[in-house]
Amino acid sequence: MRPLFEEECIPKGFKASSEKKMPFFIEVILMEKLKNEIFQLLKENGAELMGVADLSDVPESPYPKTTGICFMIPVPRHIIKDLLEAPTKEYHQMYIDYNGRLNEMGLQVESLLQERGYKAIANTTDRVVWNKEDHTTPLPHKTVATKAGLGWIGKSCILVTKEFGGAFRMGVVLTDAPLPVDKAITESQCGSCTKCVDACPAKCLKNTLWKAGMPREEIADVFACDETMRKNMQELHGYEMTICGKCFAVCPYTQRYLNK
Repeated sequence: MRPLFEEECIPKGFKASSEKKMPFFIEVILMEKLKNEIFQLLKENGAELMGVADLSDVPESPYPKTTGICFMIPVPRHIIKDLLEAPTKEYHQMYIDYNGRLNEMGLQVESLLQERGYKAIANTTDRVVWNKEDHTTPLPHKTVATKAGLGWIGKSCILVTKEFGGAFRMGVVLTDAPLPVDKAITESQCGSCTKCVDACPAKCLKNTLWKAGMPREEIADVFACDETMRKNMQELHGYEMTICGKCFAVCPYTQRYLNK
């Protein structure tokens, strides 16, 4: 029996950037294969949770039909346990180190996609545009993550996953490759839990159940959060930094990850 997919099935001279249209069933097979290849590359570099988002309805997307690849590295358990007491220098250093790892992983995926003829850009820390006045970015990583089905926005105003709670760092790559997308999560799964609301040192969380499209201001006062984090780090360690972590450390989903 001939295999379902063979090289001669691909139109001669086809490239992703070509004007020649690939037959739909072949494109489906190729894109599933490419998605698996990307995920395998990310796993080999330490990612443990990955998904692909349909971002075609997001105005800030760089391409007419954008897909977003989101990937996560969990925070080591011993660091989370320490955060239950106070933010630590070790967590701050891990934050920096993991950002570097995620940047490199994103650039590898970017290169892979570009080699296949697709447009792609890794949202590395040096490329993300941060508005200091309102504490926003054009396309937050957590927006991509919810649309990739990896988690929801918790009452903490950070992303919560079933696998790690909020104990992870994540990266994003945007591309015009028509990769198979995962089912988006559009509402909170926090229920009646108020662990993060009660533990917040800034008392800035509003006990709101998130739904897709909800303004951030309905969930948290991010300016009060920022001010308290800087103050606490200055008092504890002698320098200002927006590092805390208590809200995700007390999350029941994080605690479940800790106790595995």
